[in-house]
Formats: sequence, C-alpha cells, structure tokens
Amino acid sequence: MKKIHIILFGLLFIGLNAQEIESNMLLLPSASSLQKSSLAHFELDSLSIYQKVDSIITNGIKNESFPGAQLLIAKEGNIIFHETYGFHTYDSIQPVSPNDIYDLASVTKILGPLPAIMKLVDEKKLDLDEPFSTYWKPWKHRKDKRNITLREILAHQAGLKPYIVFLNKTLKNNGQFKNRFIRNTSNKRFQNEAYEGIYVKNRFNRKMYRIINRSEVSADKKYTYSGLTFLIFPELISQITGTSYEDYMAQEFYKPLGMKTFGFLPSTRNFTNKIVPTEIDTIYRHTLTQGWVHDENASLLGGISGNAGLFGTADDLAIIMQLFLQKGIYSGKRYISEKTIEEFTRTQYPENENRRGLGFDKPYLNNSDFNLTDAYPAPEVGQDSFGHSGFTGTFVWADSEHELVYIFLSNRVYPTRENRNIYTLNIRPAIQQVFYKAFDNAKQHKP
Repeated sequence: MKKIHIILFGLLFIGLNAQEIESNMLLLPSASSLQKSSLAHFELDSLSIYQKVDSIITNGIKNESFPGAQLLIAKEGNIIFHETYGFHTYDSIQPVSPNDIYDLASVTKILGPLPAIMKLVDEKKLDLDEPFSTYWKPWKHRKDKRNITLREILAHQAGLKPYIVFLNKTLKNNGQFKNRFIRNTSNKRFQNEAYEGIYVKNRFNRKMYRIINRSEVSADKKYTYSGLTFLIFPELISQITGTSYEDYMAQEFYKPLGMKTFGFLPSTRNFTNKIVPTEIDTIYRHTLTQGWVHDENASLLGGISGNAGLFGTADDLAIIMQLFLQKGIYSGKRYISEKTIEEFTRTQYPENENRRGLGFDKPYLNNSDFNLTDAYPAPEVGQDSFGHSGFTGTFVWADSEHELVYIFLSNRVYPTRENRNIYTLNIRPAIQQVFYKAFDNAKQHKP
C-alpha cells in the first residue's frame, strides 16, 4: 500500500513512507524540549491528513486567501507535521520554505510583552488586581482610568478604546509627512527607523502615550478588544526592569529558549532566512513591505512594540508555545511559574460573555456546541486551550488537554489587507479540525 501511495502522490510521500518505518511513539518528559517525530508515531492516517490539508490550503491559494502558507503541529512535545505550501507572492517565484521568517502581527502580544508581564507578576513587581496607575503614573491623574486594574486591561474588560490610528498624526492633508514628526534622513532627534528612508522623531512615542492616556474609556465595562496598552507595555517593562524591552525579552526568553531568529527588526540582523513580504502599502511606505513591521503603530515606535513587531519562524513559535503548554518550563528550565501560566490562560470574565484569558485569546464560551462555521477556533479544541491570531495571517494555539500545539503562518495581506478569504473560507480552524479528528479516529481504532 505504501508503494501505491508513493506512486499516487509523488515525492511528497517519499518522506512520509520513510517516517512510517520509524520506531514507536516517543515518550518525552513534560519539561523536555521539542523533538522531531512523525504522524506514524501516533498511528495517524497520514494519507488522509495530507489529502485534507492539501485540499484546504490549495483551495485557499486558488481563492487568493494567501499566496503561500506553512503549518506546524506538535503533539506531546513531538513535531509531527511541518509542511509548506505555495509561494511568497502570486508570481510563483519564491517558494515558501520551512525556515522562512514571518511578520507575526498581533501574535506579538502574547509572545512579546505577555511573558515579561507574567515573569514580573511572579516576581511581585506587578499585581494583576492593583490599579494600573500604580505602575503607569500618568493614569493617576485620569479619573476614568485611575482605578482600572491590570487584570481588566489584559482581559480586554477595561472599556478602553479599541484602536487609534497614530499615522494620521504624522500626515498632512495632502498625504505628505509632517516634517516635525518624520524625516527621510536620520539625525540625533530622528533615529527610529520605521522603514527604509523613513525616520520617526525619537520623542514621538511620548505623543502616542499622551494620546492613549487621554483617550476615552467606556462607562460600560464589557468585552471590547483593545490593543492600546500593548503600545505602553514595552516602556513599562523597561522602567521596571531597568533594561530595554527588546534586550529583556531576548535575554530572559528568546536566547535561552533557543529561538534563533525570533525578535524585532529582522532586516537589521543579517539572517540568511527569507523574510515573507506582507502588503504593498499605498498609503504610508508606497512600496512592498518586507522585513519591516506591517503594523503602522508599531512602525512609528521604530518597529519595537508590544502590539506587533515580532518576526520569527514556525520552529521559533513552536518552542515558546510549548513553553506555555508545559506551564512555564522548557528543556528543564523554569521561566514562568505554573500558577501564573494557569491564571493567565484561564477565562477571566465568563459572566460578562468575555472568553478571554489574560492577554491570551480563548475558545468561544461553549465552543464545543458549535459547528465549524460558527466555532472559534475548531470546536474540538479543549476549553482550557489558548493562543492568538495576527492580522497578517498568522495563528498560534496550544491545547493542554490534548497536548497539541498548532502553528499556521501566512501572508494573507499580500498584496492588500482587503483579502479576507482566510476568514470567509474558515481555513485555519478547518485545518486545525483535521488533526483533532485524526487523533480521535486513531483512538477509536485502537484495539
């Protein structure tokens, strides 16, 4: 039968066939690092999985949901599936490669400031139930903000404004940059490079903070997703730790975890990896955005932010999501306490119809009652699972009940953010469901 599979599906299944003859399932200690394994180790129907995943992604590419994508699945600390599809752009020149670097967009929120905040909670330098104004002093003078807690902020329960387009503050009516905020050459006062030939005033971050500090707060405390404080968190982390946010994250997490390409400003780091492009920007940069953060607000902070700005490979993402799945320990080293991980990944305000954890996204409440079209993410995921999506077409999810990590990377905003078929075709949950059903089928067919 294996030879028939090879004939039918070509080179794709040569590698798969080799996997079939490997030894039985790897059993790894819960604190271990990720290992390479295969679908066969878990007695999964490899042929069926490849057929279904290929069909979903090929349909996505055909309908211009994205020009290319890649998918990584880890089960019980074993990477059992890592495949790439399509190209960087629709001209089919640069194929997607497993070591490609992606702009992670809002996935930055849970892999940038959030681990730092969790560590600072462990160290009792932050308290979830203290007013945020205890740490961010300007809010002490804002009546509508002085009593908002860090817990409410991280759970998107604080009533904060969802988004502010700071780019508008830098542009004249004719679309040209205001010279007092942005220059095309750097000097002592303009050192934050937003893109090649675009330098932002060093103190522009303070203007952004002032606008956030003065922004309206809804009196109705209900679930409203807001990314505003994630623009503030890097400065707060720097103030508390005495180390720049970028260096703190690298020293405390990314480097010791072995996340080789993970971080900010990849264009400045001389990687040999290809960086997947995002959007052909017609408003701001007027060119293809590649190697520089797509998010405009993050770019105005010089590309180093808490709302967006992180870049990395699927392997990088798998490591830190496995750290979360293993409740704060990886390769024998404790990074965050188990208690803190459990608290941050717990739904905080279900009574307010708010599914969110602290920073982490969560499944819809009663998600298993829905069909695939209405669920988020796939209806089969555990209710304790968590993750986040990114505007550029990225998605990460960890499920402790099923010991499963799911990484989906794409550049759905190429050539324009108006491409929304990744959502209308429900691509990411549909692929996720393939693996949950495969594991369920394997369990049912065991003697």
